[in-house]
Amino acid sequence: MSTVTLRFVLDPDLTPELRAEIVALWVDVTNAGGAVGFVAPVTAADVRSIADPTLAAVTDGPDRLLLGYVGGQLAAMAIFTDNRFHLKTHYRVLTRVMIHPDCQGEGYGLDLMREAERIGRRLGLVALQVTVRDGLGLDRFYRHLGYREVGRLPGALRVGAGDDRDELFMWLDLSTDRPR
Repeated sequence: MSTVTLRFVLDPDLTPELRAEIVALWVDVTNAGGAVGFVAPVTAADVRSIADPTLAAVTDGPDRLLLGYVGGQLAAMAIFTDNRFHLKTHYRVLTRVMIHPDCQGEGYGLDLMREAERIGRRLGLVALQVTVRDGLGLDRFYRHLGYREVGRLPGALRVGAGDDRDELFMWLDLSTDRPR
C-alpha cells in the first residue's frame, strides 16, 4: 500500500490536452480489463465516441468531474452524473469510476471513493449510486465502502457472445454519518 495519496481536482478546465489524457486513461483501464463501458480491446477513437458527449455534459453541466493525480500524472477519475429528473435531484450516480492499471493495488480506489463521498456530502446529497458489472468482484469493493446492493438486472450487459452479465445497482446512504 502506497503512502502517497491522490491529489484531487473537482471540475477541472477540460482543455483538449486534458480530454486526451482522460481518453488515454479510459483506454488503458478498459484494455486492462476494467468495466468502464467497453470491452477490450479499444482504441482512443472507440472511447472518444462516448467520452466526447460524457465530457460535454461536464463542461455544459449538469455533471461534475473528479480527477485524481499521483504527482502530475492522471491516475483516477469519477463522474457525478445528474439523473436529469426533478424527482431525483437528491442523489447522483457515480459513473466512469476508474484507476489507472499501473496505480491499482495502492489504495487509490479507496481514496477516490472516499473523496467522492466527501464531495457528495458537501453537495448536500443524500446518497450516491454506482452501477457495477457482475463477475469481476467489484461489488465486494463497494460493500467494503458501505454501499449495499439495491437492485440487479439479470443478463443486462452483453460483454461477448454467450457472456451476459448482471448489472448491479449499489447505493451509499449519505444521510447519516458513518464511522471511518
